[in-house]
Amino acid sequence: MLVAFTFLALASFVLASDPSPLQDFCVAINEPKDAVFVNGKFCKDPKLATADDFFLKGLNVPGNTSNQLGSMVTPANVVQIPGLNTLGISLVRIDYAPYGLNPPHTHPRATEALIVLEGSLYVGFVTSNPENRLFTKVLYEGDAFVFPEGLVHFQFNVGKTPAVAFAGLSSQNPGVITIAKAVFGSNPPISDDVLAKAFQVDKKVVDRLQAQFWMDIN
Repeated sequence: MLVAFTFLALASFVLASDPSPLQDFCVAINEPKDAVFVNGKFCKDPKLATADDFFLKGLNVPGNTSNQLGSMVTPANVVQIPGLNTLGISLVRIDYAPYGLNPPHTHPRATEALIVLEGSLYVGFVTSNPENRLFTKVLYEGDAFVFPEGLVHFQFNVGKTPAVAFAGLSSQNPGVITIAKAVFGSNPPISDDVLAKAFQVDKKVVDRLQAQFWMDIN
């Protein structure tokens, strides 16, 4: 009985991991005709793949930071580069206006490695319950920092000039959950009774926060 239980436990662990690709590539397409569905995308016949399936231009162009947060994320994931399908990697460019913020958020499916190309950033992440330990660092040009998968993290431009960073993520589609937007900008709204008790504030504070425009920069 114990052997059988151990076998099932190990089998469950194995099934919980992402499989390694069993082919060189699997270019994602939207047309399902005569296509194979792999990792959430239909795959193009590999004989029809071209260099453009693995190519993206324009990451030299700054993102528009004229918004309430003063930052903008330009993604390069499987949506923009179909050839990333099944490869388990993607990247982003992040632009920051002076004192611009990429607000606290998580990537539910990816670890992130960020490198600063211009400017200086105050960055950090918070560990899971119950410790909730904060790790922070001020980064300068050429510095890198890693945000573990699923943990809440942020970047803030502490300089008087624009900043630019690039980040690699360990998923073709890492996903993003911006904490404030998810909590106070959900559709439909979360009950203010729930949020007032969760944050230990008056309902009027919750109502005010829910009335804000929670923009998406990712």
